Amino acid sequence: MELIITEKDNAARRIADILSGESADATRENGVNVYEWGGKRCVGLSGHVVGVDFPPEYSDWRDVEPVELVDASIEKTPTKENIVATLRILARQGDRVTIATDYDREGELIGKEAYEIVREVNEEVPIDRVRFSSITENEVQSAFAEPDEIDFDLAAAGEARQIIDLVWGAALTRFLSLSSGQLGNDFISVGRVQSPTLKLIVDREREIEAFDPETYWELFADLIKDDDPFEAQYFYLDEDDNEAERVWEESAAEGAYETLSSADSATVTSVNARTRTDTPPAPFNTTQFIRAASAIGFSAKRAMSIAEDLYTAGYITYPRTDNTVYPDDLEAEELLDSFVGHPVLGESAEDLLEGDGDLVPTEGDEETTDHPPIHPTGEIPARGGDVDEDEWRVYELVVRRYYATVAEPAIWEHLKVVAEADGRQLKANGKRLVEAGYHDVYPYFNTSENYVPAVEEGEELAIGDVELEEKETQPPRRYGQSRLIETMEDLGIGTKSTRHNTLEKLYDRGYIENDPPRPTQLAMAVVDAAENYADRVVSEEMTAQLEADMDAIATGEATLEDVTDESREMLEAVFEQLRASRDEVGDHLRKSLKADKRLGPCPDCGEDLLVRRSRYGSYFVGCDGYPDCEFTLPLPSTGKPLILEETCDDHDLHEVKMLAGRQTFVHGCPLCKAEEAGEGPVLGACPDCGEEHGGELAIKTLQNGSRLVGCTRYPDCEYSLPLPRRGDIEVTDERCDEHDLPELVVHNGDEPWELGCPICNYREFQAREAESGSALESIEGIGAKTVEKLTAAGIESIDDLLEADPESLASTVEGVSEDRVRTWQTAA
Repeated sequence: MELIITEKDNAARRIADILSGESADATRENGVNVYEWGGKRCVGLSGHVVGVDFPPEYSDWRDVEPVELVDASIEKTPTKENIVATLRILARQGDRVTIATDYDREGELIGKEAYEIVREVNEEVPIDRVRFSSITENEVQSAFAEPDEIDFDLAAAGEARQIIDLVWGAALTRFLSLSSGQLGNDFISVGRVQSPTLKLIVDREREIEAFDPETYWELFADLIKDDDPFEAQYFYLDEDDNEAERVWEESAAEGAYETLSSADSATVTSVNARTRTDTPPAPFNTTQFIRAASAIGFSAKRAMSIAEDLYTAGYITYPRTDNTVYPDDLEAEELLDSFVGHPVLGESAEDLLEGDGDLVPTEGDEETTDHPPIHPTGEIPARGGDVDEDEWRVYELVVRRYYATVAEPAIWEHLKVVAEADGRQLKANGKRLVEAGYHDVYPYFNTSENYVPAVEEGEELAIGDVELEEKETQPPRRYGQSRLIETMEDLGIGTKSTRHNTLEKLYDRGYIENDPPRPTQLAMAVVDAAENYADRVVSEEMTAQLEADMDAIATGEATLEDVTDESREMLEAVFEQLRASRDEVGDHLRKSLKADKRLGPCPDCGEDLLVRRSRYGSYFVGCDGYPDCEFTLPLPSTGKPLILEETCDDHDLHEVKMLAGRQTFVHGCPLCKAEEAGEGPVLGACPDCGEEHGGELAIKTLQNGSRLVGCTRYPDCEYSLPLPRRGDIEVTDERCDEHDLPELVVHNGDEPWELGCPICNYREFQAREAESGSALESIEGIGAKTVEKLTAAGIESIDDLLEADPESLASTVEGVSEDRVRTWQTAA
């Protein structure tokens, strides 16, 4: 029996279908899918099923000094025990093993982990390694026809990264967390890659905060030819004979304005027409793909997640690549021909095939031999069937980028007209797209035109409206996610496989917020403390050096032991700097942590109101004067609060936004919400106690902002029905025949929502949930794909979710963190 091991279950299913001709049977072993056909079995891992960690004696943060972790031994332990157990069972029964994990550093390490598990139980079985860049029939069949061996050097480079990141992250995280007294779920996280990345964001924020704007003026005038106006801008020659458009002296600006306003016409002094070739873009590598996906609304993490799913399904090539040069054996005509006839993508493919010239693809600066640039495989998913709308948009982006790389250049015509009025110069820059070229097949770049009519030197043009605009210079812009990833790449921080995950860690740990990312006060404090007391922690040079060392392991020029020993020596030097400053670092961080949580003054005592977290994980507002002052305010039970810059005019408190997955909403001023709490209009008799005790149903607003229809006899009667949190609720004159309650209408946006009878509405909701078979999807932050993952892990109901241990569930379900599980449980 031959055993095939892939990196994930969906890859195992896809490869089994290809090799078996879709005849494989699926069975379950320890909750793991096993695909079997014709003497072969295929099983998918869940990424890394073995992790590196310190021995148990190092687990107590208070008993072990952080510096002791620098030289502590490292051990490997299973992180997905059910998968490891299944692999051992199948390996004992196998007479040949083929490892088919992804072909990159992480994939090679995952393959080596599987290799070692197999060898533990079957020392003699032959083990092959197959590599492919797309999970298509041709490439998979070819790979299995020519198996290779595991690249242990490449795997060692990935293992070195694991060890280095563990030691640096654990030692420094413990030091800063213990120094500041920030333990539990809110510990202060530090990492070898995330800290230099955070410094980039913090440095940019410092530039913005230190920026001193300068006032300047710009002048515009309409020039008119044949009653057709076009805009021109005033300019002058500076001391270096460069064209300057900004006027820095108000008197000079007003003088130019008065001159142009009083002039009737301007004389054309020069006309300069030229054409420009607009070269098609280079093929997608990972970074440029993330940048393009960002431009159409996808975060780096979301874009890569979708790309990986498309790769596993066989629709695109491997999305983690530095390569920007297509391989010589990629047949452009053959790939384009696979799209001919498609209702959305076919016309562009046909146009390219019918073009006059040869299809010569563009090339970028990077050429590697592991994976080609990201491009479609020629297998086309069904929109709305095989893929959802987001997946289709990313797939179409990849297809059209490939189209662009084999398309003709675009041609632009530029026309610059300079005119003079009473010694004042005006210029108008026009541009027109003469030949659309690749823009016809890749509609993601701006192709807006600027009209300037054809004029001749010496021609007189009438002057229309003249405008003088006062402006201020602007600070540098914050890094967007894609631009930040590009900068990380330029500086050698992280790898194509880790950069987008680094950003997610910074969001998860509360170091950055919003998009473009903005650092919190905690982030500013961590970077400031590192710069003052241990600058290597945030040094991109140090991180880039270690990245280069790990590349040297992959090529056999260095060993894992050499590089990890060197990194420990670097970390030891960091602690030499930190030891003497522990108290100063702790004080600095505590002050910043408090600043990040501050809402404003307490109405009872004047101390600061802070966002706090209860022992159960929920958030509330509490006074910093506790226990002398016990003033508190509730916050919505769902999500994590983000303190906004906007403040309430009545209470001088910052407003709060709740982050709850896709259900993010602005809560507003917590004190306003508490003051708005109370009972609204009475709707009718309570169905539980109205007949016996005279209870009535009323619309109620709770102090945390939630709304419901509840009994006026609460807490003696707890009958209640949920209402939407947002929108104005109108009580109509129409009444429900069954319950004798008025029908409700919610006004929130353009279209009113006819909620109807609150009892009937809630019954319909329960019926829909029962019909769909999954109440899990009703929890904020859980979508259909996550429901599938949870169901596979044995979580089939809200009760199952509430009873689950966050740590064990996070280790079982791929892509789910403990924090996410706790957020779902709070929402449930």
